[in-house]
Amino acid sequence: MRAYKAVYKGGTGEIVEKKSRFIAHVANASTVEEAQEFIDKIKKEYWDARHNCSAFLVGDRNPVTRSSDDGEPGGTAGKPILEVIRGSGIRNIVIVVTRYFGGTLLGTGGLVRAYTDAAREGILHSVIMEKIPGIRIRLVTDYTDLGKIQYLLAQNGIHTTDSEYSDQVVFSLLFPVEEKDRLCKVFTEATSGRVRIEEGEEVYFGEAEGKVIVFDEQQCGSPEG
Repeated sequence: MRAYKAVYKGGTGEIVEKKSRFIAHVANASTVEEAQEFIDKIKKEYWDARHNCSAFLVGDRNPVTRSSDDGEPGGTAGKPILEVIRGSGIRNIVIVVTRYFGGTLLGTGGLVRAYTDAAREGILHSVIMEKIPGIRIRLVTDYTDLGKIQYLLAQNGIHTTDSEYSDQVVFSLLFPVEEKDRLCKVFTEATSGRVRIEEGEEVYFGEAEGKVIVFDEQQCGSPEG
């Protein structure tokens, strides 16, 4: 597992170049099939447009990439969109740029610039988040150490997804995987070993729209905390 940027909520951005409208549609896609379904959906919705050009990048260490000029001169639409995706560092993303022809030919350079700018505009109007490899932690403490624990949670920016107060206090936490050993040591030493730390499943998590989002094995996110 490693951190990467992803689309939390897709968006739509538009530019106008010499009366031609370029409308970029952005979505998350974890598989080639999901990417193609989104492309087909946009083509169906914008059936009256001159072109629906697209590109996507899905996968982790060996991502699959594809692009389509959809009738535009070769290399002037799909490839520029794909280059924007690659430059953004976002994974599991599909972009479709719909063009309504305005009556003026843009030339090769003009088309490349227009599709590039439209793809960037689409990303700009999407909610992008960083997915961080994490691990669920259950931290059990006595009330004697509660203040110290709360201070350390805040000081280290640790996300608390739940808390229970009974004869003891139980915190459900999210630790970044790469910080797990250090954080466990911090809490253990601060309480002279009185705190109990239980490790749970590994997940991806991140922040978007002021919420902590946790992703399960299928990469479906849900807000917690």
